[in-house]
Amino acid sequence: MSSSALREGGEDIGQSEVGATEGDGGESGSGGRLACALEMEMTKVDSLNCDGLVNKNGGETAEVSVPLTPRSACVEGDNLYKLRDRKFLLEDKRRLCALALATAVFGILLMIIHTEACSLIYEPCSSIALMMNCSISLSTGCLLVLIIAFHYKDIRLFIIDHNQLDWRIAVTSHRVIVITLELIVCIIHPVGTYWEVGLLVNSSSSTPPCVSNHHGQALMNMELLLSVLMFLRLYLVHRTILLHSKVLLSASYRSIGSLNNINFTFRFVLKILMNKYPGRTLLVFILIFWLTASWMLTLCERKTQETTGDMGTALWLVAITFLTVGYGDVSPNTTCGKAVCLFTGVMGVACTAMLVAVVTKTLALNKGEKHVHFFMLDIQISKRIRHAAANVLRECWLLHRTSVTKGNRGEHRRHQRCLLEAIRVFRHLRLKQRKLRDYVSEMVDLPKMQMIMCDLSANWNNSYRELEQRIISMEQKLDELSRCFHQTSELLSQVLHQCNPEIR
Repeated sequence: MSSSALREGGEDIGQSEVGATEGDGGESGSGGRLACALEMEMTKVDSLNCDGLVNKNGGETAEVSVPLTPRSACVEGDNLYKLRDRKFLLEDKRRLCALALATAVFGILLMIIHTEACSLIYEPCSSIALMMNCSISLSTGCLLVLIIAFHYKDIRLFIIDHNQLDWRIAVTSHRVIVITLELIVCIIHPVGTYWEVGLLVNSSSSTPPCVSNHHGQALMNMELLLSVLMFLRLYLVHRTILLHSKVLLSASYRSIGSLNNINFTFRFVLKILMNKYPGRTLLVFILIFWLTASWMLTLCERKTQETTGDMGTALWLVAITFLTVGYGDVSPNTTCGKAVCLFTGVMGVACTAMLVAVVTKTLALNKGEKHVHFFMLDIQISKRIRHAAANVLRECWLLHRTSVTKGNRGEHRRHQRCLLEAIRVFRHLRLKQRKLRDYVSEMVDLPKMQMIMCDLSANWNNSYRELEQRIISMEQKLDELSRCFHQTSELLSQVLHQCNPEIR
């Protein structure tokens, strides 16, 4: 059956199928299956023509025509659209995360300026204070919108990656809890100015949070807690570093990581940063933490009228607590200040451990330096072993000479002690050399072992080829020998027949 006939038959059956569908809806399934089977048959015939079959009539090759079904074309188009949408969604996630971090930092800076300027530049109940607090609330609202938009893009990306259609599949309980916690953390900001303020803060005292004493100690504590908790917005730093790192932007990183089952998390990115820029990363983190903890300690200690409420004293206290020195000249008085110092001490211990690891790695020898150092140690120990062996031989000869000449007993015992000491030194040096060589053998890296194994494999292959050639040459020589023996036996039989004709 030719392809043109199949096409005409397909068109006729397609028209009859349409008529049957209009007349009777129950026969639409069988007509659809028949049309699908004919379409597959037409595709097979056309693909055979594309392979270079010759027509029976003319003898010329048929025209190459590869008809694509609408379904396959739609699938390819959908895949291309999904890849494009995925790229745009990743770019939107990076942009939204950077904007969210900038908005969070801007809100924290506004809170710090508002807290420091309150009752020094403007009054707590003034319109400027209300405008500053409104600005903080506005930045908080923008941050919430950006967080929701980021998770919306994340859900769309999840749907594309898992080839799903219903967005409710991506909304798991874990995702809902994470989004809720992020919104709760980002919504925290001081709101004390919104209450009516009846009395101004005493001008002789240090600058408290921007709340009047009329609201009492509880309101001031709440305002202080909200101001400190605003620093929780800095959790966006790790997400921004992860999304803007070269690890996720590089296709080669992602390909090799997926082949080795590596999850590209913030921990992996932090390890890369500590491996490439250890000093720079630790320095930036320590400076930011030092300034942040000092200001938080100042904020906690201002209402006590103590020296720890000063920024300079707070910087000194945080520094000595971070370094786990603790001179005891200053100490926090409030519960909030003690909590800040406790957290500073814990972070100081962690950063000190990382600093020790970085310094140890910096002072450690690399592979080339280790090979040179251990090679020279091996040479020195070999020289000492030769000297120790010579001492053993010398003491043996002296002891033998003393025994033969029957000299003084004290000299004989002295040579015995010297011989035992020389043997002990010789054994100690041999043990030291063995330990050194065992340690050097453990340092053999994988590429070197691979090169050695490749060389051994190449040598084995060459030996195998030579052995095969020798076996073939031996077989040829054996064939020649067997042929020579056969010819020799025939010649002997002929000679014997000529000499004695009676022998048959």
